[in-house]
Amino acid sequence: MYSKILVPLDGSEHAIKALRVAASLARGGEAKLHLMTVAEYPPDNIGLFAGGPVEPFSAEEREKLAQGMKDEARKVIEQARAAVDLGGLEVEEGVCQGYPAQRIKEQAEEVGADVIVMGSRGLSNVRGMIFGSVSHKVSHIADCGVITVT
Repeated sequence: MYSKILVPLDGSEHAIKALRVAASLARGGEAKLHLMTVAEYPPDNIGLFAGGPVEPFSAEEREKLAQGMKDEARKVIEQARAAVDLGGLEVEEGVCQGYPAQRIKEQAEEVGADVIVMGSRGLSNVRGMIFGSVSHKVSHIADCGVITVT
């Protein structure tokens, strides 16, 4: 049925459910799972939101913030792997940085995914509300099938 399944993860329960569905599909057709998460770009200037100066971050500050975001994204994959039995499955994983919908589309193309299996809604915080709309965007821009799981 499928040979390569991409599963974007954001730490939400819907993403965990999507991983369970993807694992079931992979077992049924001996497909390879590609787990990914997206660390969004750090903001150009968080000072305005935090009540600080409006000056932009230095390159060093932006890099430190970006690395922290990537580290948090890796934890999302670790948590998902701990929550779902992936025993016996071939699994690859990666962390990308950028705009979620675009990076998911690019990753699907890069790995040659037959299908993307993702949660229909993300986390309940602001980042999650943005990620939640990602499934809708991905369904419109992906060159492969997209299965959304509620």
